[in-house]
Amino acid sequence: MAAAQPLLQVEDLRTYFFTRRGVVKAVDGVSFSLEAGETLGIVGESGSGKTMTSLSLLRLIPQPGGKIVGGKVLFDGVDLLQLSESEMRDYRGSKISMILQDPMASLNPVYTVGEQVAEPLRQHQHLSGKALWDQVTEALRLLRIPSPRERLQNYPHQMSGGMRQRVVGGIAVSCLPKLIIADEPTTALDATIQAQYLAHLKDLQRETNVAMIFVSHDFGIVGRMCDRVAVMYAGKIVETASVRDLFDNPQHPYTIGLVNSVPRLDRKVERLASIEGQPPQLLNLPPGCRFAPRCYAVFDRCHLEEPPEMSASDDHSAACWRVGA
Repeated sequence: MAAAQPLLQVEDLRTYFFTRRGVVKAVDGVSFSLEAGETLGIVGESGSGKTMTSLSLLRLIPQPGGKIVGGKVLFDGVDLLQLSESEMRDYRGSKISMILQDPMASLNPVYTVGEQVAEPLRQHQHLSGKALWDQVTEALRLLRIPSPRERLQNYPHQMSGGMRQRVVGGIAVSCLPKLIIADEPTTALDATIQAQYLAHLKDLQRETNVAMIFVSHDFGIVGRMCDRVAVMYAGKIVETASVRDLFDNPQHPYTIGLVNSVPRLDRKVERLASIEGQPPQLLNLPPGCRFAPRCYAVFDRCHLEEPPEMSASDDHSAACWRVGA
């Protein structure tokens, strides 16, 4: 029997920004897949392309200047990059939802929480009356918002930061999408509320079998939330592995540096490990491997040829000339 098709298959995705100074290759040949009910973590330094990859999946590239110049985004077998804008609107919020980093930038301060959660239900499911408000209440309940029906009349400023972030999650799940993209959704939350919010997302996933793409800087969150991890650097994915393999046996020097920089309670160190240097300017990328100027294991070939993705083991690959050597 043929293998089941992944829910999401991204192939050689390229998103560039055309500026007066030149072409910024924000996403440059990204490929990955995602199964139903699975969580993929995307990690990397600021500017590595994590958020732009997420926005590209929904075709929400900042304008003017931004353009998806190549690749495929196959969702349930449909290439989203070939759809018209009106057809794409039927996917956003209905089949694919996104939780943004800052809830105050996501919520409109002059509308009640209930109205904002109801909007995608009116748009995509054409609900009204009691059926609409029952579904809105259910969306808030899924994110464990206490007294959800009473909260419908609240405005965003009447809620705490953690509650606002749950409301943003409620908007994302209101139409029961197949895929949720969470772009650093816990950045503004304190540790206690963050733990509660992550637990709610895992409960939601168990209840609905929704797939998730979880963008984060925090390896602790990635280890807790994700099944597989893709590490991005300078617009490319440099390593992909299961969470356990990534932490136990990282292959790419950049991933090794990231893992070693995470504080550990079982070790006492005077100074945390760091990666020397700075990420390259995307307007002026170096030849060969983009990480070569910062790499402790660099050799001559790294400066001349860009390494392809090479297999380290089953379901573990890295773009490094030393993998398998």
